[in-house]
Amino acid sequence: MRPGPDLFAALGLILIAGSATGDTAYVTCQNGNALGVIDVPSGRQTDLWLVPGNPAGVAVSDMGDVYTVSPDSKTIRRFASDTGTIVAQTQLDGGPIGVALDQTHGRLFVSDWYNARLWVLDAGTLALQTELATGVSPAGISLSEDGRFVASADKDSNQVSVFDAETLTLRHRIKVGTRPFGLRFAPDGRLFVANVGTNDVSVIDVDRGAVVATVSVGERPYGVAFAAGRAFVTNQYENTVSVVSQQTLTVERTIDVGEYPEGIDTTADGQSIVLANWFDNTVTLIDANTLSVLKTIETCDGPRAFGTFLHQGERP
Repeated sequence: MRPGPDLFAALGLILIAGSATGDTAYVTCQNGNALGVIDVPSGRQTDLWLVPGNPAGVAVSDMGDVYTVSPDSKTIRRFASDTGTIVAQTQLDGGPIGVALDQTHGRLFVSDWYNARLWVLDAGTLALQTELATGVSPAGISLSEDGRFVASADKDSNQVSVFDAETLTLRHRIKVGTRPFGLRFAPDGRLFVANVGTNDVSVIDVDRGAVVATVSVGERPYGVAFAAGRAFVTNQYENTVSVVSQQTLTVERTIDVGEYPEGIDTTADGQSIVLANWFDNTVTLIDANTLSVLKTIETCDGPRAFGTFLHQGERP
């Protein structure tokens, strides 16, 4: 892991986003053991929360509850967003890394890198409900927008596992590219999977359980987000974002960003993309329509933001 300046010796954390309205960003800072709470419209840091254990994974509920995953301490925490108070936490014996929230069923899914499974937790208490078997080294997790499916990227099995989100039964094991890591469901229901080993994105028809297209992108793709009819893919080794048309599944443009871009998400108005540059300690804001970089902002030490880190509305 690349070292950086001590978070608390820095002058502070400033993350901003220009055109978005009413968004709050919750950015996990793995090297700094903290989470920055950012009022996106004003670009003002409102809080900085101590999160031990090198946090990486993050998920935010519509009500503003914030969930973090700290792999080093194996700790899952639920914070109240209005106070930053920890209202629930648990330790999981394994390698927790990715996280996704199923608000419909009140569940939190956490991937176990070491033991080929997803933990299913009660979203309120974080009590363990059950476990789901995946392929080897599951990383990213995503819920479909219609609430039907939950999927995991099983990195060392070169596959995706898809489960019925209501019954938790396995629907598909789907072979993709080499070493899938981040993935996300598009608004139209297709699943986009970033394969870090083959430098491409697998596009999956989940009902059929089949890859329908493979799109070559930049070097070591990591995360995916959607806006303005496009998919935006962070390319870690290339320090770029590939912009893919959701209609033609071709790359429209490649945008230069900071060093080692990772977590990426979409503002509530669907007009902007926000991403974290891990090695640069910066956050980049992109206009989803003009594809221009609006701002590059100094941030905390080691921002990962692996998951959904933008709250869809003003902070409670």
